[in-house]
Amino acid sequence: MDEMMLLRHGETEWSRTGRHTGRTDVPLTPRGEEQARALAPVVGARRFSLVLVSPARRARRTAELAGAGDYEVEPNLWEWDYGGYEGITTPDIRQSRPGWYLWRDGVVPGDADHPGETAAQVGERADKVIARARAAGGEVLVVAHGHMLRVLTARWLGLPPEDGRLFRLDTGTYGALGWEHAEPVICHWNAPVG
Repeated sequence: MDEMMLLRHGETEWSRTGRHTGRTDVPLTPRGEEQARALAPVVGARRFSLVLVSPARRARRTAELAGAGDYEVEPNLWEWDYGGYEGITTPDIRQSRPGWYLWRDGVVPGDADHPGETAAQVGERADKVIARARAAGGEVLVVAHGHMLRVLTARWLGLPPEDGRLFRLDTGTYGALGWEHAEPVICHWNAPVG
């Protein structure tokens, strides 16, 4: 595999207001759609052997507006399942759990639709995506979510999933993972378009 380009979906109302958005399928805002369209020159400049997109509407719409062309919906690219913290902001969680930090403290179980995941479980899903990308060869495009892509990046580098905490990733940005002297590296990160 040459390089894996990562796109984080454009802004949603929940991402704009800091609400944890795992499996709730919220749409892009108008600004999020603009962010997705702005990614088109970066996406259009490459030929991808494989394009994988999260099942979430916000990711699929970002892929479409960015001009990703034919893509495969990859269930392993769903965002971290935040369990009982789905739709809640960090400041609100900290009212009952002072000092709470997702990467260290994890989530509490939620309802049947949001049972919650550990960082290790997200890491296992990321490893499956990485294996598919490496097997495809060439350049690969992945369109997904902030925390998922951060975990995927940590795993690409051989780090534990929790080290995704080190890689802030804003909406509507792109990154690229690749190689230097046969070792996995970050080539670009959290890059805005324009």
